[in-house]
Amino acid sequence: MIQSIADALSYTFMQNALIAGLLVSVACGIIGALVVVNRIVFISGGIAHAAYGGIGLGYLFKYNLLPTLMAGSAAALSDRPGYFPIAGAILFSLLSALAMGWVQRRTRQRTDTVIGVMWAIGMALGIVFVDLTQGYKVDLMSYLFGSILAVKRGELVVILILDLIIVGAVMLFYKELLALSFDETFATVQNVPVDAIYLLLLCMIALTVVMLMRVVGLILVIAMLTMPAAIAGRFVRDLKRMMALAVGLGLVFTTLGLWVSYAWNLTSGAAIILVSGSGYLLSLALKPWLSRI
Repeated sequence: MIQSIADALSYTFMQNALIAGLLVSVACGIIGALVVVNRIVFISGGIAHAAYGGIGLGYLFKYNLLPTLMAGSAAALSDRPGYFPIAGAILFSLLSALAMGWVQRRTRQRTDTVIGVMWAIGMALGIVFVDLTQGYKVDLMSYLFGSILAVKRGELVVILILDLIIVGAVMLFYKELLALSFDETFATVQNVPVDAIYLLLLCMIALTVVMLMRVVGLILVIAMLTMPAAIAGRFVRDLKRMMALAVGLGLVFTTLGLWVSYAWNLTSGAAIILVSGSGYLLSLALKPWLSRI
């Protein structure tokens, strides 16, 4: 096993994949804990699927609009893989998060229905934008089902920047996020800008979704966002410890999932999710036994 791991790490793409998994696990554990505690898994799923509209917009801009609007150095920029779909996904995810948050906080419509509609519209826009894009994009499915083995050095830099933004925002507004998560009424009495903090949380979820889409894909984002945090929540009650444990579990799951995908020639994103799911089922079985001890 050790030899096979050493062999795998001798490849640059495996090194990039491992670094991406480590970086994503940090944001995933921190934001996942807040998602689980606030019970907003469904709205997180809506943001994740709406992000596909941004990916389609990025492809449309890169291959159709940019060559028309600019020339010379811009044409060289348009050849760089991955940047425009990621930029489109970031923009679309943030806008979707703000729209869904506003709907949830301000309207009397059934929240799940409205979010489901926005979720479907985002996916449909992504498909339409891709249809309007010239040619077929071979790596488009990697955003739906993940392709951590195809992560480039430039994408690692983007993931690191998003990681730093998320960690910095949580550190800066930790007390407000804690109050919002456990006692919103108390937070309101203490003059905490509850609506603004909630929208900030959704924006951080949107950035985490963009990071995860290259690791496990938009289809499986919710599983990776919630399972490590859900396991951690079964064993610890303090939010900081829950975040720390979720980050550690994410590191273990992504590393083991990568090794399983390499050893058995499986899709990496699916392997990571299966390892995470096995860990969750194991936690369900072990919790009563550990409680008796």
